[in-house]
Amino acid sequence: MDTLSERGADPEARRLAQAVRAACIEVAIAGYERASADGLCEAGAWECAIEAIRALDLEAIFQRIR
Repeated sequence: MDTLSERGADPEARRLAQAVRAACIEVAIAGYERASADGLCEAGAWECAIEAIRALDLEAIFQRIR
């Protein structure tokens, strides 16, 4: 269930939130898989996944959905 819909968020805010969530998932998975393939332990791979989210270019996401 989409809690943004339940709270009456406007469609543009909802699209932005969904785009950011999707991008975070995408870069986290890619970062984790890349780190695992490079031989990092599970904890190290998760650190890389989190770092990938931190490095995410939010401005690019915003421009893409405009």
